[in-house]
Amino acid sequence: MNLLDCFAEIKAKKATKLDLSNQHLRVLPPELFTLDFLEELILDENLLVEIPDDLCKLKNLKSLSVSENDLMVLPDSIGELSQLENLYLGYNSLSELPESITKLTHLKKVNIAKNQLLDLPKEIGQWAEVQKLSLHDNMLSEIPESIGKMKNLEKLYLDNNDLNALPSSIGGMKKLEILMVSGNNLTFLPKEIGLLSQLRELVLDANQLDSVPESLADCKKLEFLSLVENPMVESLPKILVSNSGLRIES
Repeated sequence: MNLLDCFAEIKAKKATKLDLSNQHLRVLPPELFTLDFLEELILDENLLVEIPDDLCKLKNLKSLSVSENDLMVLPDSIGELSQLENLYLGYNSLSELPESITKLTHLKKVNIAKNQLLDLPKEIGQWAEVQKLSLHDNMLSEIPESIGKMKNLEKLYLDNNDLNALPSSIGGMKKLEILMVSGNNLTFLPKEIGLLSQLRELVLDANQLDSVPESLADCKKLEFLSLVENPMVESLPKILVSNSGLRIES
């Protein structure tokens, strides 16, 4: 079945899901954007370099997946997908995100791992409903302070970037359970990390840490702390070491 026949069938059935993964697509046909009833669109494993502005016509999209393509840019119009809850853009070539993407305030899961992101929009904190955010394997040198407004974030993956520090606002993410920041250039942790009352797992391998703040002991639910491949000139705080419920690897 060719694409046009596929679209005709989808339209006839008013199907809400369309999977066009692994179709060797280099461009998206305009007929796709007439399917304004779609709620889930999967475009993984194609050859897409860009997505047209017409994306905004798919007003009912709740899930958009364009992983494993060659995306270099996203259209500003992505910010008009006001119903979007899941956004998967991993394994592309994105170096930046349009500021409009922060208007997607209903997002719950976001994966932009394995790209070439140099920075993030300053107002990323507007993603207040996001529960899982994957940004590992990029080229990020800093995280905006507004990230502390992500009150519902439970899992944050920042491994393998170029981070020198974490923002002090990190303490605002009261529901954070898992924080992965291995393979960066961290030289210290903000004392506010102790405000993460739900934190269970903290992985900081392969950084430049020579100590950790004593406030980390305030993370009462912390079960696993990994500090492998760090200089760690200073000893770990005694209050951490004496915590029988905490497994430490260093």
